Amino acid sequence: MRRCLVFGLVAAFLVQGAPPLAASSPTWQFTPFGGYTYFEPGLKDNYYAGGRLGWRFHPVVGLQFAGGSTPTEFEAPATGTGDVSFWHAAGALTATAAEADWGDIYLLAGGGYTSTKPDVGTEVTRASFDQGGGLHLWLTRGFGLNLEARNLLLIPNKHALGASHINHIIVGAGLTFGFGGRAKDSDGDGVTDRKDKCPATPSGAKVDANGCPTDADGDGAFDGLDQCAGTPKGAKVDAKGCPTDSDGDGVFDGLDQCADTPKGATVDARGCPSDGDGDGVPDGLDQCANTPKGATVDAKGCPTDSDGDGVVDGLDKCPRTEAGLKVDSDGCPIEVTEKETELLDTGMIRLQGVNFETNKADILPDSYAALDVVGAVLRKWPELKIQIGGHTDSRGSNSANQKLSEARAQSVLGYLTGKFPELKPEQFTSVGFGESQPVAPNTSPLNMAKNRRVEFTVMNRDVLKREVERRKLLQK
Repeated sequence: MRRCLVFGLVAAFLVQGAPPLAASSPTWQFTPFGGYTYFEPGLKDNYYAGGRLGWRFHPVVGLQFAGGSTPTEFEAPATGTGDVSFWHAAGALTATAAEADWGDIYLLAGGGYTSTKPDVGTEVTRASFDQGGGLHLWLTRGFGLNLEARNLLLIPNKHALGASHINHIIVGAGLTFGFGGRAKDSDGDGVTDRKDKCPATPSGAKVDANGCPTDADGDGAFDGLDQCAGTPKGAKVDAKGCPTDSDGDGVFDGLDQCADTPKGATVDARGCPSDGDGDGVPDGLDQCANTPKGATVDAKGCPTDSDGDGVVDGLDKCPRTEAGLKVDSDGCPIEVTEKETELLDTGMIRLQGVNFETNKADILPDSYAALDVVGAVLRKWPELKIQIGGHTDSRGSNSANQKLSEARAQSVLGYLTGKFPELKPEQFTSVGFGESQPVAPNTSPLNMAKNRRVEFTVMNRDVLKREVERRKLLQK
């Protein structure tokens, strides 16, 4: 039992670990001490009275001076008779094993002298090796309770420590009066733990009177640690308190309303790319900054011209103009404009240059250009209902010419809808008239050539009428 006290205190030290460096206990501590002394067999156990004076010169290490006495008597006549006066005095090093606001736990080890003086007989003095530990419970900064247990290992006069076997144990308590030193400040912010309402302040941060970190610019990085102290309100910051700019546009994250701006783009005050010509390519990246409104552009912001006619895509009303054809300001071949005028004036387009293989409906390649012009006109008019009529001259029988004209009209329809996907088959009907509707007497090769024709007739002329009236109004 006697040695369990010592082992228990050692175990407490190992479990608790080293204390913090900031002192919480007073530097000087004086304790009137009372308790009980447990003697080795031979003397009767009895009360103990004495005192303790401690000096803590380091956050962990200190000195303690102890002294006291116990009145006792021999346990049996064989060991002696009469009363015995026992006293001891010692000095010891102390080591703080654990420390908190409530107090501290300490271990001690040192040496001193003991005296055993019977009323009858000779006084015996011996050196002692003191070991033990205690607990300070601080009720206020300078006043508290001290609990302590101490083992005295008595050393024979020959100073043979190995031969020592007599152990006396002193346990007790006292009221401790402390003075000097400084109050504990665990986070080192200059505000003692008792007053610190924010005890885990990071090292280097500035604090207010309550020990709480300040943040003047409200960016979440404490003053003293904030390397960019004037951060605009709402901006996101890094660990150093400096604003971040993920897309590198000069507008801080958190204030940037367009957070994924392409690198190099010019932005406004909100961090959003500007686009002066409205072509969808931000200024700063746009290599053709004055693109006409409505024009189609490439990734560099420069207008494209797919058919190479000089009128940019998006503004080109005839985007698939054949190479080499002269076009108007809308990008349409002059012939297209002429055919559109014919359509508006007459309600039809008449082609007399469409050639087929003899007695067949196969269109010859030299007729493609003329049909392409008609296709370019008709795709601008998706509301029109068109009748494609095929006509022949008077050579051959009526029935043969009728069938041939029907086949050729159907062949023209197939060519146009295949070449121009914008043209929907439901807009068209194909009709063969054979030789029944000549435009000239079949009396000469020239007149017969006029009669061999394809006509594109508008079946819903009210659409054309509205367009004619609109254009007249615009002219006025």
